[in-house]
Amino acid sequence: MRHAARYAFALAAALSAGPLSAQALSTPSTGPIIADFGPVYRTDPLDLPTPTDHVFRVAFDVATSPEDAGALNPAIASLARFLNMHGAAGVPRENLHLALVLHGTAAKAVLTEESYRKRFGAENTNLPLLQALRAAGVRIIVCGQTAQARGLPRAEFAPGIELALSAMTAHALLQEQGYTLNPF
Repeated sequence: MRHAARYAFALAAALSAGPLSAQALSTPSTGPIIADFGPVYRTDPLDLPTPTDHVFRVAFDVATSPEDAGALNPAIASLARFLNMHGAAGVPRENLHLALVLHGTAAKAVLTEESYRKRFGAENTNLPLLQALRAAGVRIIVCGQTAQARGLPRAEFAPGIELALSAMTAHALLQEQGYTLNPF
């Protein structure tokens, strides 16, 4: 009897996992907003539909970077995923307002190629991603306290990067402007 119950449970689990397994085997794709970054999976049908008329205001906090100086920061790439997921779900680009707040070791991602290579001896693979995010209207904000503590002068920032007094200040102001903090 015990084995029959285990078998029934295992069978039920396997059958219920069927659509998830098929979904996990699908191929992610980039776009429609960021062409070269942020691959996402199609997920239909949804139990929690994404309202296409909703205006999203979302702040992302990134404080760490990969140990490999030449590696793309996956936390920054999550903004491209957010844009592509919602764009593919039918949310118009003009309804997607994102802000990226960088501090800690992640702040180095905003350095120009020349400055980054001189400091870290590697290509700044985050620059093309940051440029694509800026082109899509994402605000990129660097913590001024981090910039000072880590010796990152504003003159070495890539174009379009904003400097705040601190990451804490940036988040407080963004929250007052209706931005929610994405925990991922």
